[in-house]
Amino acid sequence: MAEAVVSIALERLADVVQKRIQEEVNLVSGVKREVRYLSAKLKTIRNVLDDAERRRYKDKTVHNWLRKLEDVSYDIDDVLDEWNFAALKLQIEGSEDVHLQRTKVCPFIPSSCLFFNKVATRRDIAKKIKGLKERLNEILNEKDEFGFVVNQPVVDPRESTRVRSVSLVEVSDIHGRGDDKESLTSKLIHEAASQQGPQVISIVGVGGIGKTTLAQLVYNDDRLVNCFQLKLWVCVSDVFDEVRIANSILESVKKESSNLRELESLLNLLKDSISGKTFLIVLDDVWTEDYNKWEPFKNTLNYGAPGSKILVTTRSERVARMMGTTEIHRLGQLSDTDCWLLMKHVAFHGRSEEDYEELKEIGKKIANKCKGLPLAAKVLGSLLRFKDTKKAWENVLESEIWQLEEAEVELFPHLFLSYNELSPTMKRCFSYCSIFPKDLVIDVQKLIRMWMDLGYLSSTGSTNDHDLELRGKEYFNNLRLRSFFQDIKEDGDNVYCKMHDIVHDIARFLRTTGSEESDVGLEASNNKSSQAFSLSKVYRSLYCQEELSHEQLDFLTFLRVLRLHRWQDIPRGMEKLIHLRYLDASGRIWSSAKDVQSACKLYNLQTLYLSDCKLKEIPRGIKNLTQLRYLVLSYNKLKEIAREIGYLIRLRHLDLTWNTDIVELPETICNLCDLEILNLNYCYGLIRLPEGINGLVNLRHLYNIECTVLHQIPQGIGKLTGLRTLNLFHAGNDWSKLGYLKELDQLSGSVVLNINLHDRADVDEAWKAKLMNKIHIKHLDICFSHDDMGRTQEGELLRNEALEALQPPRTLHSLSISNHNGTKFPNWMISSYLNHLRDLHITRCNILTLPCLGRLPELLELSVSYMTRLSFVGREFLGLIGDNDTDIAMRVPMISFPKLKVLRFEMCLWWTEWEDITAGEESNASVSIMPCLRELDFTNCGLRELPHRLIRKASSLQHLSIHDSFHLSERYEEEGSAARSLFSHIPRVTVVEHPFFVIFY
Repeated sequence: MAEAVVSIALERLADVVQKRIQEEVNLVSGVKREVRYLSAKLKTIRNVLDDAERRRYKDKTVHNWLRKLEDVSYDIDDVLDEWNFAALKLQIEGSEDVHLQRTKVCPFIPSSCLFFNKVATRRDIAKKIKGLKERLNEILNEKDEFGFVVNQPVVDPRESTRVRSVSLVEVSDIHGRGDDKESLTSKLIHEAASQQGPQVISIVGVGGIGKTTLAQLVYNDDRLVNCFQLKLWVCVSDVFDEVRIANSILESVKKESSNLRELESLLNLLKDSISGKTFLIVLDDVWTEDYNKWEPFKNTLNYGAPGSKILVTTRSERVARMMGTTEIHRLGQLSDTDCWLLMKHVAFHGRSEEDYEELKEIGKKIANKCKGLPLAAKVLGSLLRFKDTKKAWENVLESEIWQLEEAEVELFPHLFLSYNELSPTMKRCFSYCSIFPKDLVIDVQKLIRMWMDLGYLSSTGSTNDHDLELRGKEYFNNLRLRSFFQDIKEDGDNVYCKMHDIVHDIARFLRTTGSEESDVGLEASNNKSSQAFSLSKVYRSLYCQEELSHEQLDFLTFLRVLRLHRWQDIPRGMEKLIHLRYLDASGRIWSSAKDVQSACKLYNLQTLYLSDCKLKEIPRGIKNLTQLRYLVLSYNKLKEIAREIGYLIRLRHLDLTWNTDIVELPETICNLCDLEILNLNYCYGLIRLPEGINGLVNLRHLYNIECTVLHQIPQGIGKLTGLRTLNLFHAGNDWSKLGYLKELDQLSGSVVLNINLHDRADVDEAWKAKLMNKIHIKHLDICFSHDDMGRTQEGELLRNEALEALQPPRTLHSLSISNHNGTKFPNWMISSYLNHLRDLHITRCNILTLPCLGRLPELLELSVSYMTRLSFVGREFLGLIGDNDTDIAMRVPMISFPKLKVLRFEMCLWWTEWEDITAGEESNASVSIMPCLRELDFTNCGLRELPHRLIRKASSLQHLSIHDSFHLSERYEEEGSAARSLFSHIPRVTVVEHPFFVIFY
C-alpha cells in the first residue's frame, strides 16, 4: 500500500518539475533543487517497498516505518496541494480585483496585497519543503537499519503455511450446507447436454466460507459411487505446480507413487489411465488465472468418457471462467443459527451442562459476529474453548474481531491469501473501503470517484478522467470477482454492493499497529466515530456517522474526501479544507445559496454531490471551482441554472435529475467543452436546450427520460456525432426536426421518438433521419403523438410513408409502435428484415388486421393492445400462404413464430375472429406453429372463440389466461365443459370475468 501512496507523491513532484517549476519556483532560492531531491529519494525508497510490504504484518517496526513513509508522502502531496491552492486562489482573487479596479479610485492597494501574499506563500512553501526533506532523510536512515532487499518480488509465505486439504470429512461437524450439497450433487449426477470433454463446475466464494467443506460433503455422497469409475481429490493450492498436480492425480488412479518428473511423460501416463473412463476430479483451492498452465490438463482430461466431471473450488470467478466452467455455484453465508451450532460444537467440547447454560446466550451473540463465515465460527469457538468465565466471554463479545489476537493468527492469514494476490494499487483500493461503516450499501460510482480524486488510479500515467473511470471499474470488477464485495445490485447504470463484515475487518486490520489510537486530536461521541476519525488520517477521508463540528475541522485540514452526515448543517470553517477533492453533502436542507458559499472556496474540489438538498438556486461562487469534474445537483428545487456554471471548463459530468421546475439551461453551459454526461432525466418543466449546444463537442450521453415538453432541441445537436445516448426526441411541426438525427450514428441503447405529423415536410424529415444506419440502437419506441393531416386519402398515404421512412436498423432487439393512424404497417416490419428482434409491442394503431409477423426468427414476446379497429386476424399473421391443405402439402417445411414465448392481446374490444389453421396443417409434421410459446393472454378482448387447432399445435403452452373478455369467459369459464376440455393439455388455464367491468377509452 505504501507503494501506491509513494507513487502518488512522485507523480505530483514530477508535475511540479515539468510544469509549475518554471512559473513559480524560480523566485524562491533552492526550491527547485529540493523538489528534485525529494523525488530522487522517494524513488530510492520505492525500490525496497516489495520487501518491506512482505515483512509488514510480521514486524511491527517495519509496519511503523511504512506508516511514517506514507505520512511523509501524503504531506509532500499536501504541500504541493497548498501550492496549487494558493495559485488558484490568487488567480481567482486577482480576476475579481480586475473587476474592482474598474470601479475604485485607488486600484494599487489590492494589487500590492496580492504581491505580498504571493511572496509570503512561496516562502512558506519553501520552508515546508525543507522540513519534508529532513523527515525523509530520517526515514532513509532507518531504511538501512532494516536491511531491505532491493527489487525483491513479494514472496508469499503461503506455501510453507498452507495445510493441504483431503477428501475426508466428519459430516456431523457440518451445519447449514444441506441445500448446497443437494444442488451440487444433482449437477454432478446428471449429464450435461452436448458437453465436449468433462463438465467443469466451480464453487466460488470468499475465503473461509466453506468451499472445501462443501466439496468434501459432495465427494463423499453415496449417490456418486455408481456414477463414476474414478473419483480423485487434488489439493492444488496457490502455486499451480503442474508436475506435482499430475503426480497427485496419477497416485490417486494407480494407488502408487510415480518417480517421473517430466510433465509430458506424466500427462501421457495420465491420458492412458483415464482414457474411456468416467471420472470425478475435485481440484480444491485453485488460484492461477494462467490458461497456459491449465490447458495441458484440460486437453489430457478430454480423453475421459462422456459424463466425466471436474469440481473446482476457488475464491475467484476469474479462475472459474478461465477453466471453462459451465456452472458456477456461488456459496453464500451460513445463518446465525448455523454459525452458533458450529461454534458451540467447538467451544463447549468437554464442558459441563452448567457452563453451557450460563454462557449460551452470550455465545449466540458472539456467533452473530461471524456474519455467516464458518471459519470465523471455528476460530471464535477455539478461542472461547479456553475462556472459563462469563466476563472473559463478554470481553470477546465487546471486541472487534480484528482486535482479537486469535483472529490475527488463525483467521486473517486465510483471508490474506486473496489480498496478497492484488497489485499495490488494488490493495490500496481495497483497504480504503475500511472508511465505510459496516453493512453500508456502497454506491460503486461514488467509490470509484473517491479512488480517482485520491489519485489511486493514475499511477500508470493517464490523467484522462474517462480512462481513470474505466480503470476504476476494472479494479472494482477484479475485487468483486475475487469475492471482496458481495450483494451486488444493478439499477440501470448504477451498481451497489456491500462488504462482508469480516472482509471489512481485514481492511481495518491492515491499518492497525496493534495499539492504534486516533492521532488527529479528535474526540468522538462513540467508538465507531472514533475509529472513523482514526482512519481519516490514514486515508485522508472521513465518512461521517455523526454531525461534524467546526472545532473538529481544525484537526481535519488534511482531508481529501468528506462525506457529511445526512441532514447536518455545513460546519463553519469548511473553507479550511483546502486539500478537499471530494465532498458529498447530499441530503440536508439548505436555507439559501449562501450556505453553499463555503464549499465554493474549496478550489481543489473535483467532485461535488449536492443531491436532495432542496436547493432553489446555485450561488455565483460556483465559478471558483475550476477544477470540478463531477457535479451532482439532482433532486433539488432549482428553477434556473446560474450562468456562472460556464466557468467550470473541466466539468465532465453534470447531473440535474429531478429538478422539475427548470425551464431552460443557460447558453454558457455550452462553454463546457469537456462535458461528456449531461443528465436531465425527469426535468419535466424543461422546454428547450441552448442554441449553442454544438459547443459540447465531447458530449457522449444526454439523458432526458420523461422530459415530456422538451420540444426544442436545436439543430446543432446534429453536429455532436459522438453522442451515444439520447433517450427522448420530440419531432415534427413546430418541434425539433427528425433530420437533426441524420449524422448521429453512434446513438445506442434505448431511443423514444415522439412524432407530431403535420404535412409532407415531416415525412421528408423522417427519411432524412436514416434510422437504419444507427446500428447501436437496441430498443426503439416510435410514438405518433399528434396528427394534423385529417382523414383524407393523401393523409393516410403520408402516414404510411412516414412509418416506412422510419426503418430501424436490422440489429434492433425491441420495437414499440403506438398511435399509428395509417392503414398498413411498413414493408420492413412484415418481412424477415428485423431478424434480431426479440420484443414487439403494437398499441393504439388504426389497423384492421395484423400483418405477417410469424417470420420474425428471434421474436420472444409480442403484445397487441388498444387496437380500436382490429376486427379480424387471418392466416397471414402466422406467415401462412394459401388457404387449403393442398397448398401446405406442396410447400417445404415451415415454422411460424419459431421462438415466441409470450403472446398478449389487451383491450381489443372489436376483435371478433381469429382464423384457425386447417386440420391438415394441424396434423402435418412439417408445419410448426409457435413451438416455444409458454404464455397466451387475452384481456378485455371481444374475441368470440379461440383458434383451437392453432392452440393445440403450440405444444409448449403452459398458461392460457383469459381476463374480462366476455365472450371467451362465457365459453370457456366452466371447468369440465366440452369447450374447456379442448385445452386439457395446457397445465394452467385461468378464466376470470369481473362483472360490471366497463372500459372507456
